[in-house]
Amino acid sequence: MSAAEQRVVIVTGAGIGIGAATAKAFAAAGDHVVVTDVLEAEGAAVAAAIVDAGGSAEFQPYDVRSTETTERLVADILTRHGKIDVIVANAGIAHRTRLADLTDEKWDLTFDIDLKGIFRLARAAAPSMRARKSGSIIALSSIMGVAYGWDEHVHYSAAKSGVVGLVRGLAVELAADGVRVNGVAPGYIRTAQLLSEENSLGPEGAEKAAAFIPMGRLGTPEDIADVIAFLASTGARYMTGQVLVVDGGLLVGRY
Repeated sequence: MSAAEQRVVIVTGAGIGIGAATAKAFAAAGDHVVVTDVLEAEGAAVAAAIVDAGGSAEFQPYDVRSTETTERLVADILTRHGKIDVIVANAGIAHRTRLADLTDEKWDLTFDIDLKGIFRLARAAAPSMRARKSGSIIALSSIMGVAYGWDEHVHYSAAKSGVVGLVRGLAVELAADGVRVNGVAPGYIRTAQLLSEENSLGPEGAEKAAAFIPMGRLGTPEDIADVIAFLASTGARYMTGQVLVVDGGLLVGRY
C-alpha cells in the first residue's frame, strides 16, 4: 500500500486500554496511526509496538483539554501527511465522586476531557475532511451515557450522555460533505479503569458484573476496537449519527 492509499488515523487516549487496542487494530489493517495520549511513556510504547510488528505509527503527546494544542496537532498532521481520514476520540476519565463532593472544578474537568475534548478535535479536523468530501469520526460514549445512571459518577454519566448528542449533531451537519460521525457505547470492559477500586468496580465487582452479562464475560478492549474499525470502514458507509452499544447483551438482558 502506497502512502497515498494509506489512511491516516488519529486515536486519542491510545496509550492504554481501548485506545491502545484500537490503534493496533487500525495499524493491522494497514493504516498509519497517530497515537496520542497525555501518558507519554505508554503512548510511545504503543506506537513502538506497532512499528516493531511491521505497522505504521507515530506518537504525539496530546492533551485534549487544549484548543491550541488540538489545532497544532491537526495542522501538523495535515502538513506532513496531507489528510486525516479517521478520528477515534477515545480519551476520557471517570473519577468516583459523591454528589456532596462534586465541585464545579471536578465537574468541569470531566466535561472538558470526556465531551469538549471530542468537540475540539472534530471542530479542528472537520474543514479538511469536508474539503476532501471524506472522513469518519468515532466518539466513545458508555452504557452509563445511553441507558444507565451511575451513582457517584453523575458528571461522567452526564458527559457521556452529551457525547450521544454531539454525535447526532455533528453527523447531521457534516453528512452532506461526506463526513460520517458515529459513536460506541462500551459496557463493562476489562481495562485499568474498570478494575480500579477507587474509581470503578474493582476486580471483585468486575467479576460479579460478568455473572449477569448474558454472554457470560467482561468485554475486552479488542471487542470494542473491532467495532470502531468497522464504523470507520466502507462496510459502514451508509451509517452516520449512530451510537452502537457493545456490551455482551447487558442492556437487553438486565431486567
